[in-house]
Amino acid sequence: MKNRKGIILAGGSATRLYPITCAVSKQLLPVYDKPMIYYPLSALMMAGIREVLIISTPIHIDRFKDLLEDGSKFGMKFEYAIQEKPVGLADAFILGKDFIGEDNVALILGDNMIYGSRLERVLKAANRLEEGGVIFGYQVSDPTSYGVVEIDSKGNAISIEEKPKVPKSDLAVPGIYFYDNDVVKIAKNIKPSERGELEITDVNKAYMEAGKLKVIPLGSGYAWFDTGTPDRLSDAADFVKAIELRQGTQIACLEEIAYKNHWITRDQLEEFAKMYKKTEYGKHLSNILKKDNASYDEIFDNNIFDFSL
Repeated sequence: MKNRKGIILAGGSATRLYPITCAVSKQLLPVYDKPMIYYPLSALMMAGIREVLIISTPIHIDRFKDLLEDGSKFGMKFEYAIQEKPVGLADAFILGKDFIGEDNVALILGDNMIYGSRLERVLKAANRLEEGGVIFGYQVSDPTSYGVVEIDSKGNAISIEEKPKVPKSDLAVPGIYFYDNDVVKIAKNIKPSERGELEITDVNKAYMEAGKLKVIPLGSGYAWFDTGTPDRLSDAADFVKAIELRQGTQIACLEEIAYKNHWITRDQLEEFAKMYKKTEYGKHLSNILKKDNASYDEIFDNNIFDFSL
């Protein structure tokens, strides 16, 4: 399978969160007990992606370097790039051209959070893409506020619109995208929209018109949050808090994912557990070391057809 690299776009001015973001990057704000960027990074990790480019602004890029370093502590490799001005999501592929090289790529927005018990399997399936693009569709009650995709019975995209007044479907497109290497060329050739940005919708349309854009609908067992406003940020934090406290688990625990991917050793995980020992996060890592066996989801996946229900 061809290698795939990941890009997290963590730039922008986040004016919808002012005055919170007047002095700090939106993607470094806490979503309950973790920095916001942990959530999109965990999605790339669950997909099996080990090389990640983090794009941010000139004034914030060093804060991400302080937090995540070079990625080696997670058994990964991180690189960093500066986006001088927010000129559109597709600009990430132009800025990341040298990083991407000849590989395929996944892009995720730094303020997006997706949760679901089968999310890892879905992301790994998207990562197996060799040709074309894969995006996701999430059912929403008010599609007019989002990019909207219409699909056929085989999961092929047949129309895409940005914030349509009369939507053709109720599937919003979350901010995570998987593409082959052609995306670099496509991004270079699209023209700025009326608002002067290189739109990711135009990238998706190029793949769709070539008959190479698949859509994975995320059903009722998934939750998607765009944390770009105070209300949505608060909703995401409440959701994470409810799941973690009720189930005694952690969402977007980077060390846990790295350990389960065999990217770090048991000794390294133990060091992380000691580092965070005064927190529920650290207690969770300690519990992993004590149990160190199959998760409930793995037991379900491996045995569901053996049960006499």
